[in-house]
Amino acid sequence: MDRITISHGSGGKAMHSLIDSLFMKELGNSILRRKSDSAVVKVGSEEIAFTTDSYVVKPIIFPGGDIGSLAVHGTVNDLSVCGARPLYLSLGLVIEEGLDKKTLTRIIKSINAAAKIAGVLIVTGDTKVVEKGSCDKIFINTSGIGKVYYSGLSTDKIRPQDVVIVSGSLGEHAIAVLSKREGISFGTNVKSDSSSLNGMIAGALKVSQNIRLMRDPTRGGLGTTLNEIVSSGRFGIALEEKDIPVSEGVREACELLGFDSLYLACEGRAVFIAAPQDAGKVLKALRRDRLGEGSRVIGRITSDHKGKVYMRTTSGGLRLVDMLSGEQLPRIC
Repeated sequence: MDRITISHGSGGKAMHSLIDSLFMKELGNSILRRKSDSAVVKVGSEEIAFTTDSYVVKPIIFPGGDIGSLAVHGTVNDLSVCGARPLYLSLGLVIEEGLDKKTLTRIIKSINAAAKIAGVLIVTGDTKVVEKGSCDKIFINTSGIGKVYYSGLSTDKIRPQDVVIVSGSLGEHAIAVLSKREGISFGTNVKSDSSSLNGMIAGALKVSQNIRLMRDPTRGGLGTTLNEIVSSGRFGIALEEKDIPVSEGVREACELLGFDSLYLACEGRAVFIAAPQDAGKVLKALRRDRLGEGSRVIGRITSDHKGKVYMRTTSGGLRLVDMLSGEQLPRIC
């Protein structure tokens, strides 16, 4: 690797290789090496979750959301899947010279509305304006702090026969962004699933003390997220294709464009690994929330094929679900 390519920001093998070979090599410590959606650190006697993310989505306004609401949702969800109650966000804006005030006002109003729904405060920020052509309209960085109320989430807790649950259908954010970017319409209107999941997640955590791990399948989608989970090599994951929820619009788009829904980004879905005896009550709690109505058990942890994710297809065969080298669709978050 002599130069950075778009694949190095995709969430796939190229990005993980860059992280391990450079960032972890030079910056690694015991907290960073956990590679969690948020860092969980001790501050006095309290456990605090801390995360940061940058948003460069193109286009900045898409069906079901915009770069402003997306930034709030993504940061809230990164805190929430680490068992934290999101409290405070920072807001960093890099604005391209020439962006019209009407668009900027819409984005700031969208940030405000999303923050109120999630119950978080924007407490600090920064604004930079760069020359025309130096960025694509607007880039946003958000950092978030939350208080951990559900401790111990870890791949070390995962055991064979644990269930894999996803909170809804896959790929709607990626297809919504693509449809707007390329001007493509499908048989059904696909809107981004971008949402703050802290309320839904809190409901699930309230009913079970046996949730082992949570993740949100953003860049690289469900397939990449599950490969990250099995990367320790202690266990594998067996999926059932018939149980994986995909909406009609996303399915149609995948068939038309040759995409695989397993690798399409979501921005309003969570993956849960839970003890089998708690699967029913976790599903019931998730489905009580509007954002979790489509929750399904899609697979199990297995002692076979350690370090691998594989899927029993609807035709009865087995398919390896590997991590992609790059991204099917760049600039989706």
